[in-house]
Amino acid sequence: MTLSLVHCHPATGTVATITATGGVAVGGYVHHCWRGVGACVTQGRFTNPWYPTQVHGALVDGATAKQALGAAISQDSDAALRQCLVMDAHGRSSVHSGSENIAEVADIRFPGVAAVGNMLQSSDVVQILAEQFLSLSATNSGAAIKRSEAPHYPNHHDRHLLAHLIGALDAALDAGGDKRGTRSAALRIESFQQAPIDLRVDWSEDVVAALRELADQFMSDDFQAFWRHLPLR
Repeated sequence: MTLSLVHCHPATGTVATITATGGVAVGGYVHHCWRGVGACVTQGRFTNPWYPTQVHGALVDGATAKQALGAAISQDSDAALRQCLVMDAHGRSSVHSGSENIAEVADIRFPGVAAVGNMLQSSDVVQILAEQFLSLSATNSGAAIKRSEAPHYPNHHDRHLLAHLIGALDAALDAGGDKRGTRSAALRIESFQQAPIDLRVDWSEDVVAALRELADQFMSDDFQAFWRHLPLR
């Protein structure tokens, strides 16, 4: 299983991703995000680690998420083995789930928020991941989940993204994540208002607890004093 969420906030350019899997070192292969540009998660039965380079180039050149994803897939003779989610800076998303992925395979997409997974215990997991993120983050989460309104976020949205990503993953894994058990997880946040956040759990029996421990260390006074002095570009 690999389970991932991407989030783009068009008004600020903030982009975030979180992913988890039953294998080792998911953060090194699956999720990629670029502030003001978009995001890509590349997973599936056999991940193609070269998709993000192609997707990033296409997005920078002005392609939509659908166009960027299509360009990457068209050059891959084994696309049936892949699952890929792309979101552009406007919050538009596109998903490819190849026919040779292992069930359950699912995705759900809202403006600026999307989740995708394969080899899941239940297809409900991706819905819970995305809806819990919206419930934690959006000021109009009920309407956003019902798709009657686009999500709206408070001015302090970026400051709480770290906790909201982990909280959403926790809810999703409680609902049934990897058939093999979930062993690694990672998240990344890129923003024009703060330095990047990149946390990775490469192997753990409790990836959410390990992510929360990393987040606590990240939020400690000593590290914050260092992090807040990092340049923004």
